[in-house]
Amino acid sequence: MQDITDLPFWRVIHDYGDADLYYTEYFRVHVDSRPERHILRSIDENPTGKPVVAQMIGQDIPALVRTAMQLQKHNIVGIDLNLGCPAPIVCRKNAGGGLLRHPKQVEDILTALRPSISCAFTVKTRIGYDSPDEFSELLDIFTRHEIDALTVHGRTVRELYKPVLHYDKIKEAVARMHCPVFSNGNVMNIASAQHTMEVVNPAGLMIGRGIIRNPWLFRQLRETYEGRPVVQPTRLQLREYIERIFRETWLPEYQDKLHVAKMKKYVNFIGLGLDPDDAFLNDIRRTISSSEFFAVCDRHLLREQAVSF
Repeated sequence: MQDITDLPFWRVIHDYGDADLYYTEYFRVHVDSRPERHILRSIDENPTGKPVVAQMIGQDIPALVRTAMQLQKHNIVGIDLNLGCPAPIVCRKNAGGGLLRHPKQVEDILTALRPSISCAFTVKTRIGYDSPDEFSELLDIFTRHEIDALTVHGRTVRELYKPVLHYDKIKEAVARMHCPVFSNGNVMNIASAQHTMEVVNPAGLMIGRGIIRNPWLFRQLRETYEGRPVVQPTRLQLREYIERIFRETWLPEYQDKLHVAKMKKYVNFIGLGLDPDDAFLNDIRRTISSSEFFAVCDRHLLREQAVSF
């Protein structure tokens, strides 16, 4: 997730229970672009020891091919084309989810990229731009190309992150694709992960928001499927997690209030649903300084009470 699941966040998650595979933030690709150095650091200084896939977003074919070749000089196992980002600023440039309005252009990009990528070539997509009915045509395109994996976020671009998730469309991809299909969306805890696996039967799960909210989730899922006792974190441990993110993401050039603003991006996920009235989240959103920020954390989290994600 852009500006969130970066190298400092990888360092934090590594200590809570790694993913099996990490995806970088997306490299913004356009005519004059070069791979962003701070994202390259995630690859070159990967603290997890786990394999990494470099993610690209863009619609200029020569630039995408050029960037793919540059990224393959680094220690990656694959390159992923992002067709899922719903951010309006991205879609207006016909990148990310915006490309789903132009199936022929998607086909042209896949045709050009495959010969230039000698490692795994993967795609992440939503199920359409306006309507889930668009997905069958998109799957026609994906099945015509030798991609090595497809990740399906079960919403349209216009649906953003609404509660609805079209599991039937992800299941359709599992049935039709000749490569592994991974399910993305609404995996927030053990129960939702199990539900997705039972309903869709994908090759695996891609988890974004759920792991920001609950850094123990990868570990909890392994413990569940291996029949071992599942770790149950407390509010105090959640407070320690927030402080760890604060330390890891701190940069000397940050003003205090700017760093607090960045921390709120994480806490918007962490605090959601923590209290019935979202008191912790509402109080955090009103803070400006780090002293105010941690005073709120202390008031709400300094106790050995189990957290139910």
